[in-house]
Amino acid sequence: MNRYKLLDTALIPDDGGELRLFEVGDEFVIKLTGTGGELMSTRTHGSEDALAEIACKKIVNRPQPRVLIGGLGMGFTLASALRHLGGNAGVVVAELVGGVIEWNHGPLGAKAGNPIADPRASVRETDVALILKEEKNAYDAILLDVDNGPEGLTHTANDWLYSMDGLKTCMQALRAEGVLAVWSAGPDRDFTERLKKSGFKVEELKVYAHGKKGTRHTLWMADKPKA
Repeated sequence: MNRYKLLDTALIPDDGGELRLFEVGDEFVIKLTGTGGELMSTRTHGSEDALAEIACKKIVNRPQPRVLIGGLGMGFTLASALRHLGGNAGVVVAELVGGVIEWNHGPLGAKAGNPIADPRASVRETDVALILKEEKNAYDAILLDVDNGPEGLTHTANDWLYSMDGLKTCMQALRAEGVLAVWSAGPDRDFTERLKKSGFKVEELKVYAHGKKGTRHTLWMADKPKA
C-alpha cells in the first residue's frame, strides 16, 4: 500500500483552515485538516471533466466565448474546458488559495496537462464572488467547482454563491442564453429549487467520479433564458 507523503500546506484565507498536498504513489491528494477524508485526488476527476465538457459544448460555437471557472482545484475542470473550446475562447479561473495555484504550476501541473500554461487561460488569486459582482453580462458559461458544492465544507463564505443572492448575481454575470454549471459531491433538492426560483432552466445530472461505477457526483446545468 502506498503511503501518504506530505509535500506542502496552504492556508485558506479568513481562517478557513489548511489544505495539505500529499503524494501517494504516482498520484496526488489534497486533504482539508480536521476532516480526515480526501478533498480531491488526481485519481478521480471524471465528474470535473464532465462539468466542463457538458457546459462548454453548449457555447463552443459562439463568437469568442468567455468562461469563468470558480475553483482551480487540481486543474482538471480547466483542462476539460480548454479541450472543448476553440482557439478563440477565453477562460478565467478564480482560485482563492494561492498555494493551490502554486501546486498547479509545480507537482500537479503534468497530471492535468498543464492547463494553466494555455494562452487562453487566465488564473486570478481571488474569490470568484468578487468577479461575479464586478462583471455583468460578461460570460457565456460560469462553472462553479467550489468547495463541496452547495453544502460547503472548506469555507463558509462560499455559501453565498449558492444562495438566492449569489444565483441572481450569476444570472447577471451571464450573457443571454448562457449556462451556469455547478458541481456537487451529492444532491441538494433545496439548491435545485433555488436555481429554478432564480429564473434558470435546470437539468440535474448524476455522473461517476471515476470510470463507470462507484461514487457518483451531482451536476446542475442551469440555462439562462433569452433576453
